[in-house]
Amino acid sequence: MPANTLFQHADIHYQVECKEPHAHRYHVSLFIEKPSEHQVLRLPSWIPGSYMIRDFAKNIVEIHAHNLEDKQPLQIEKQDKDSWIVNTQQQSICVSYIVYAWDLSVRSAHFDQTHAYFNGTSLFLEVLDQAEKACSVELIAPEGEQYADWRVATSLNPVVSRDYTFGTYKASGYDDLIDHPVEMGDFTLATFHACGIQHDVVLVGKHYADMDRLCADLTKICEYQIQFWGEKPPVDYYLFMTLVVDNGYGGLEHRASTSLIANRADMPLKTMGDITEGYRQYLGLCSHEYFHTWNVKRIKPNRFMPYDLNQEVHTELMWFFEGITSYYDNLILAKCGCITEESYLELLGQDITRVHRQNGRFRQTVANSSFDTWTRFYKQDEGAPNHIVSYYAKGALIALALDLTLRDGSDHKQSLDQVMQYLWQRYQQQNVGIDEHEMPSLIQEITGVDVSELLQKALYTTQDLPLAELLSTQGYELNWYNSNKITDTGGKKPSTKDTANDFALGVRAKVNPQGAELVQVFDNMSAQQAGLSAGDVIIAIDQLKVNANNLDDAFKPFSNNDQVICHFFRKDILMSTTIELTEQAYASAYIEKVKKNNDLGWINR
Repeated sequence: MPANTLFQHADIHYQVECKEPHAHRYHVSLFIEKPSEHQVLRLPSWIPGSYMIRDFAKNIVEIHAHNLEDKQPLQIEKQDKDSWIVNTQQQSICVSYIVYAWDLSVRSAHFDQTHAYFNGTSLFLEVLDQAEKACSVELIAPEGEQYADWRVATSLNPVVSRDYTFGTYKASGYDDLIDHPVEMGDFTLATFHACGIQHDVVLVGKHYADMDRLCADLTKICEYQIQFWGEKPPVDYYLFMTLVVDNGYGGLEHRASTSLIANRADMPLKTMGDITEGYRQYLGLCSHEYFHTWNVKRIKPNRFMPYDLNQEVHTELMWFFEGITSYYDNLILAKCGCITEESYLELLGQDITRVHRQNGRFRQTVANSSFDTWTRFYKQDEGAPNHIVSYYAKGALIALALDLTLRDGSDHKQSLDQVMQYLWQRYQQQNVGIDEHEMPSLIQEITGVDVSELLQKALYTTQDLPLAELLSTQGYELNWYNSNKITDTGGKKPSTKDTANDFALGVRAKVNPQGAELVQVFDNMSAQQAGLSAGDVIIAIDQLKVNANNLDDAFKPFSNNDQVICHFFRKDILMSTTIELTEQAYASAYIEKVKKNNDLGWINR
């Protein structure tokens, strides 16, 4: 292709060829019109929204460079784990490289005969010192009749029109380029409009989803959020991409789109009446990632402005960006009418249960959890429930406590809503992020309510939050009960209480051909006190064979304070221990509305 054609849209041009689906390899070419004499190229080490060093450059399996004018090879040397230097002779160059793509997740890249997906952080080398220059990308389809129906879904701006075809797309600079994931394949596509903005929904994989129902519900969610923030959204197009699988869950936000993974069983069916728990969870995920369009993609910690994608960037504010987003995601489902108030209270009770079942909340503060996300939250081991606290889960409860404190302290004239809306206006007007310790004073300035003591305890101590008292100010009651089943996630008032045995083994287990393999063992409960550890495989309780599915049932014949013989394998050694069934159970929470005609509650305000 002539150079004048390559650079007709931008000084930096990429070509992505879907060339080897069976080998899961993309062929990428980078054309630079005006490189420096010793041009450095670099691939990010992490992707915004997923805070762990992933070293994407390890997937570049081959790289070459040549001069565009005479096609002569150029010297290209690797400098470190993720950067290369090209001696360019200051002439236009092409760098061609091959990227291995076999990570079926929202974070990296995947390519086979069924579809192709990538994030720009996995494929696009950055041209150092030219990151502000506009870029163009040509997407080239795989060859063969079996790929005739493949289309392209991305929030990248097309050069011509958004017709979902292979061709050329453009970005304002490198940061823009890498923030629009690309899906290529034979997918289901639907469109809806929220407040006049086009939103597309793409489902990849085998599914039976009722697209009309899905679009109708997403319209409610998106319109509520757009109106919540107070004006036209910061995008003129938005894309929901979901990979539908038999078992999976996750999402990653981007500036004008989101990549999601969801269970096939969680999709809405045409025969579905009331919303199912799985579909409710999926809508909550969509709500969460859409809220990020404002909170974290635009409103950010100062330490993320700009991102440094080649090393960890530590901040104590992850509780704010993920926790507050986790608070609003399900609350918005209730406020926009996708779920009932009762359904929302169930979800809130489950959130409280999840946090209170983990002893890690007594060992790690939420501020430290935020700071250590790179090494502890994203690299959890079997001891995580005993050692760390989730800035997502407890962060959402801090947001709840903050919201209710503001409402109660201002006679319901102020709330967390006003704080978020102010931050959005400030970002638009001043393009500034949030400093590490400015939230207490900033909130008081916005609302007139002093929340410094609440935030000090919530963020920098391991004390539990005063949720019962705060909920009571809104006309709701927080209740607790004991459960001896880990599968009881709380949220619902128990119909009956099993008083015969208020003990719980205190483990999570998975199926193993030999028996029940322990995945996690919780602090100060029967299994740990008996010397059981993660990785042990329980094969018998009281000389009767057990597995992961009937482990709880094996203890039904026994009462509190009984001692039961347990046989298990640790590695390849058969061992035994005595489990004393002490009166310990899983704490489970549920919330009830005290006043039927409740004009105090925050859910419907």
